Amino acid sequence: MKLQLANLGDIKTFTAHGADHVAVNGERFDTSIVVSAGEVRNDWNVAGFDALREADFAWFLDLAPDVLLFGTGTRQRFAHPRLYRALTEAGIGVEFMDTAAACRTYNILVAENRKVVAAILI
Repeated sequence: MKLQLANLGDIKTFTAHGADHVAVNGERFDTSIVVSAGEVRNDWNVAGFDALREADFAWFLDLAPDVLLFGTGTRQRFAHPRLYRALTEAGIGVEFMDTAAACRTYNILVAENRKVVAAILI
């Protein structure tokens, strides 16, 4: 599905998504990525949802978003709260949703100048 937003300049937004990819500002990604308003990162090395560990969530502490949107693929899945306890203790909201919902929600929040990060598992 293609997503369209008003021109937000250099802000990174999702422009498409599918079962095996997402696109940010027109660039296609076939691997898990992390997106914030200013950058797309592919150095978050996760093997998949079932392999997630505490360190995979702690990785986001340095980014210090207000909200972390976690895109879990074609269906919504939830990680055990002990895995992301460090984030919630730091005041970071963590939301799990399917990837399509994560992309749409991220675009809305980033357009509102919210400090949001989307972690998308592919």
